[in-house]
Amino acid sequence: MKFTAPVAKNETYEVTIQDLTYEGMGVAKIEDFPIFIENALVGEKVITLITKVKKNFAFGRVDKVLVESSDRVHGIEKAYTQTGITPLQHLKYPAQLKFKQHQVQVDFDKLKIPAEVNETIGMEDPFHYRNKAQIPVRNVNGLLSTGFYKKHSHEMIPLEDFKIQDERIDKAVLIVRDILRKFQLEAYDERNHTGVIRNIMVRVGKYSGEMMIVLVTRTKKLPSVEEITRQINEQIPGLTSLIQNINPEKTNVVLGKKNVLLSGVDRIHDQLMGLDFEISANSFYQVNPVQTEKLYQLAIDKAELTKDDVVIDAYSGIGTISLSVANSVKQVYGVEVVEDAVKDAETNAKINKIKNVKFVVNKAEEQMEKWQADGLKPDVVIVDPPRKGLAESLIKSVADMNPKRVVYVSCNPATLARDVKLFGDFGYHLNQPVQPVDQFPQTVHVESVSVLEKA
Repeated sequence: MKFTAPVAKNETYEVTIQDLTYEGMGVAKIEDFPIFIENALVGEKVITLITKVKKNFAFGRVDKVLVESSDRVHGIEKAYTQTGITPLQHLKYPAQLKFKQHQVQVDFDKLKIPAEVNETIGMEDPFHYRNKAQIPVRNVNGLLSTGFYKKHSHEMIPLEDFKIQDERIDKAVLIVRDILRKFQLEAYDERNHTGVIRNIMVRVGKYSGEMMIVLVTRTKKLPSVEEITRQINEQIPGLTSLIQNINPEKTNVVLGKKNVLLSGVDRIHDQLMGLDFEISANSFYQVNPVQTEKLYQLAIDKAELTKDDVVIDAYSGIGTISLSVANSVKQVYGVEVVEDAVKDAETNAKINKIKNVKFVVNKAEEQMEKWQADGLKPDVVIVDPPRKGLAESLIKSVADMNPKRVVYVSCNPATLARDVKLFGDFGYHLNQPVQPVDQFPQTVHVESVSVLEKA
């Protein structure tokens, strides 16, 4: 018997929003059939227009709000919802923090893992926090423009204020855009793989104030390069670094392999956890330094480190966590798969005169097996994996090393819950509440710190 959905495309229905998805969409049900509705909040009664019907669910948009949530924010601009830059901007900030706490709790509950989740640690000012931007440059109505893509499309919406970026970055992007327009540079056309300027990347040191601008080009030659360089430096006084990055590939990866220094020096500095970090164009560096310090301090406090401890930092990046814990312990070992990041980490250790750290280039799971086979016995293991979480082999290697505790810094509650369950098979369990930290206000992403100990 063929199933017929209780809703039809282009028809309207009155519904009540029962929940939010992890992407921040409202969830309503008609005859137990879920409808996912953008820009709808829990408790609201809305008329929804159905935009797409699938076998097991449908998508809709709000046609009219009949009963409004007290958590709704008014006066939001459509462009930010269309591009997905700030998918939670219609939700008041205290409610965003509750939503993120709930998301973490839901993922543990789904796997029936007993876990208490604390309230999310938020920001005083949940806007203009990002210290890095990679802005696409495209031709819009015959004009070189900067902005962001409409969700699920290649159509760019021009923007001048990105809401969540450091305001110094927004200003710099507009200055560079206007100079490029003045010299009639051609914006990149991804369909035909033509044009010159692909992206403008800007990094700014939150505490140092140093700024780096990277012009990402498809071509080796940057027309009017000397004049453009001169004018950018005139209009952004004190600019630390101006770089041309050449990316001739047909790819959505922003940066190419070759950098050409146009003026200044090829890296900037910033401070984190009282340490000095050197940041190159290709470095990975946390984009919200205010919340990163809270996150790392939590990880350090929860690790309960002593001067005799040996610590492993898996996924060590440019050494931010490794170097932050080094002064509290006997020895730190860091592993990171990106070779350039390891070089940066070693440089940062030298800059800060830290000698009790050793960084290795390798996949974390392979290096943990090697260290375990070599008989390395860490007291504490800190993991800060990408969104896909930990490999099962890494969890087994960690358990075989038998550390006192494992501190898990997570950027994805679903893989965190899965990995905590796997650790449970080896006798490691949560010994305190999970602590979410809001690294990315106005978006659906949430970081957290968890501690696992052997029962």
